Amino acid sequence: MTSAPTDRTPAPKPPPQHAARPTEEPAVRPTDQDEVAGAASEVAGGRAGRRAVHGASWWTPLRTVVVVTLGMFVLGMLQKAPCFSGGWFSGQAAQYVHACYSDIPHLYNGRGFAEGLVPYLDRIPERISGGMEYLEYPVLTGAFMQFAGVLTPGGDSLVQDEKTYWLINAGMLAVCAAALVTCVVRTHRNRPWDGMLVALAPGLALTATVNWDLLAVAMTAAGMLLWARSRPLAAGVLIGLATAAKLYPALLLGPLLVLCWRAGRWGGFARVTAGAAVSWLAVNVPVMVAAPAGWAKFYTFSQERPVDFGSLWLIVQQRTGREFEEANLYAIVLMVLGCAAIAALALCAPRRPRFAQLSFLVIALFVLTNKVYSPQYVLWLIPLAALARPKWRDFLIWQGCEVVYFLGIWMYLAYTSSGDKRQGLPEDGYQLVILAHLLGTLYLCVMIVRDVLRPENDPVRRDDGSDDPGGGVLDRAPDVFTLGPLAPAPSRRHAAFAAPSTAATPATSSSTTATTALQRRTVRWGAAMRE
Repeated sequence: MTSAPTDRTPAPKPPPQHAARPTEEPAVRPTDQDEVAGAASEVAGGRAGRRAVHGASWWTPLRTVVVVTLGMFVLGMLQKAPCFSGGWFSGQAAQYVHACYSDIPHLYNGRGFAEGLVPYLDRIPERISGGMEYLEYPVLTGAFMQFAGVLTPGGDSLVQDEKTYWLINAGMLAVCAAALVTCVVRTHRNRPWDGMLVALAPGLALTATVNWDLLAVAMTAAGMLLWARSRPLAAGVLIGLATAAKLYPALLLGPLLVLCWRAGRWGGFARVTAGAAVSWLAVNVPVMVAAPAGWAKFYTFSQERPVDFGSLWLIVQQRTGREFEEANLYAIVLMVLGCAAIAALALCAPRRPRFAQLSFLVIALFVLTNKVYSPQYVLWLIPLAALARPKWRDFLIWQGCEVVYFLGIWMYLAYTSSGDKRQGLPEDGYQLVILAHLLGTLYLCVMIVRDVLRPENDPVRRDDGSDDPGGGVLDRAPDVFTLGPLAPAPSRRHAAFAAPSTAATPATSSSTTATTALQRRTVRWGAAMRE
């Protein structure tokens, strides 16, 4: 005889209040997809197993990447220790020999912050500026510098004040670094571990506190994240603010123009452009009106600046033995021609390139053709490289070239500042490290162009079947205008990646379903013109 259930039947125990709740596993594990990442993971216990539960630990990808970033940032600060303890203040040679130079402590006094001068409004006395009568940085960077100056308590020792100013700036830049990797991790939602490329980049650790570029880099990454979330107006606001801190973020509007043209997403492009213009004007117009000469200094200085360190034009100038006064013109011509070639690539590619891919190519073109390349400019490219081609081998090859350049420029400056001793890297050696920087950047550009021409080689699209996870309104959008295929016909195994179609096909497996869900119709140039 079966007894009926009673009210005394014990209820199931509730789950522990503090138990971690497993979340959906990311689509891509870098240790499974990348040989270098897989080999390196052995140091930390090896690849994740099949039964590993993502999200069951406090150490989420975002938290892990942020902690690693801050750890690398601290290591970069320790690398500056020889200069902090005296190298910045004991003549030029010491800070170059130890490769720990930074603009930050020198400009505390050199741009009038020690004397309480207001950037752009107050003329800087020549006795401290060396002839730079106004601050030669964009408005938001100047505000960042001024804010750190206000936080620096003035004392009897200028040396101690400069150290304090550097430490305060380093703390603020560390926040920028954390914001930067947070944005990179969240831009490609199912590839959070790609942010580790940024976190472990030697270029980030070595150059983060050389200058103030991280401010613009972080805001640019935030703008790209908002674009990925299909918020073009907000993305434009961040891009405009980033342009008010450094000029290069404005170049991202070029790739967006071409990609929105190909996809017919003119509304998105109009909103991102309007947001960028309004935010840039909102920051710049008040200073432009109140101090036109001070505001214009950044732009006139950039135009009048002669050929300087790290550029292709410096090699030409040193090899020919004459001043290369035409560098501005040649750089502009090469930039225009290069942008036209990138636009043609974007419109001719068998599949619409991803936003990060074109962004890297355009900023790299600017870096390669510019008449100066400061070591910290590598920060502009690091997050773009992580999003455009998240392959550790190629990333480390490029970063290795940048480390060679970072060490080379300081050894060259040690050579030129050591007088008759000539200790350091001579001119011919410095030209070789410039070539290493140029070739390393070109190598990564070639790999990205190959991915554009053969989408089956693109790690992002190949590993998880994505279209453009950072594309926002462009993601999964059908093409409405192209110039026809440029790449050779893809192999049959990857035909779905190279020639997408919106026509649905029966799914025979989970992988086939994932692939066909991304396919879309391509309307070629002739059809578009007939319409």
